[in-house]
Amino acid sequence: MVKINENFLKLPGNYLFSEIAKKVNAFQNAHPQSRLIRLGIGDVTLPIAPAIIEAMHKAVDEMGKKESFHGYAPDLGYEFLRSAIAKNDYEKRGCDISEDEIFVSDGAKSDSGNIQEIFGLENRIAVCDPVYPVYVDTNVMAGRTGSYSKETEQWSDVIYLPCSAQNHFVPELPKETPDLIYLCFPNNPTGSAITKEQLQTWVDYANKMGSVIIYDAAYEAYITEENVPHSIYECQGARTCAIELRSFSKNAGFTGVRLGYTVIPKDLVRGGASLHSLWARRHGTKYNGAPYIIQRAGQAVYTEEGQTQVKEQIHYYMRNAKVILEGVKSAGFQATGGVNAPYIWLKTPDQMNSWEFFDYLLQKANVVGTPGSGFGPGGEGYFRLTAFGTYENTVEAVERIKNL
Repeated sequence: MVKINENFLKLPGNYLFSEIAKKVNAFQNAHPQSRLIRLGIGDVTLPIAPAIIEAMHKAVDEMGKKESFHGYAPDLGYEFLRSAIAKNDYEKRGCDISEDEIFVSDGAKSDSGNIQEIFGLENRIAVCDPVYPVYVDTNVMAGRTGSYSKETEQWSDVIYLPCSAQNHFVPELPKETPDLIYLCFPNNPTGSAITKEQLQTWVDYANKMGSVIIYDAAYEAYITEENVPHSIYECQGARTCAIELRSFSKNAGFTGVRLGYTVIPKDLVRGGASLHSLWARRHGTKYNGAPYIIQRAGQAVYTEEGQTQVKEQIHYYMRNAKVILEGVKSAGFQATGGVNAPYIWLKTPDQMNSWEFFDYLLQKANVVGTPGSGFGPGGEGYFRLTAFGTYENTVEAVERIKNL
């Protein structure tokens, strides 16, 4: 008799964005004349930059010739991409990260879910609340989170780090000692950022307690303030306690192309084992590498022309963020984010819960956002809007919200 992984049955409801899609599709079927504006899911709308497209075309041509054809990629990724990452994302920022500590993948979402496989099930995880759902859900699937309480909407074996307006949506050190600490800054969903001094506190804590920080820096390209670190490796001692996840999805528009990477320093050792070696073993066994064409596209991001074009796109989205933030504030909403991140986190009005406001905004303004409660109990009473729409749609959506 086949037995299933019963941990999957513990997951409450559907994945957040699948639930949103169901609600939106039902509304559209009932109101086919309505023109919806989507400021919910964090998908980009601008086309991939010309310099990157040119590199992809060239790589496609190479794949059509015997002398330049490429099959399986190297386990860690092609050297040309890893060296570009090491130089531009780390060396230029004074971070001691070598190219052989970089593992190329198909995106930060996959890595953030897969990284927990190299750790034992007895480890306790700590997550911010609210939190990107993948961190918790993948640990539920593994059987690491204990039982779920419908009353508190929390897992018994998870350490929650409250992020609220009172602490500016930056978590404080926990009273219980976690083994694995998930941090995402600039933050999804709250749009908050962490200063270098605040992050150094976490690094010092992890080294003292023997914890490992899994640091999701998917939105670092959107940082505008000087005291906000782009990498956890800007902090002293991070090489012995931190794993960093990076993505090309939001900085270069690769949501439909898929490319990311994970950094694990060779100095990071737990239980007498090198986490770099464990991840290399897992990576080589379960993954055949991002396609050559896509890795050439990633390399083009770091060219002078590619950097110029990518930065223009980021500025485009951050202009949208400013429009949303200023617009909702002028309409009387309490809102944060939008300065170092493409997300705006607003308080729902009139004591509405998150899903009530979702329905209200959908029906009255035909605007789609993301209910804060979908990111955990700490997100109840909040709502996330993204800056990844077109500028024209963003302006119109804000006007619709202001006219409610």
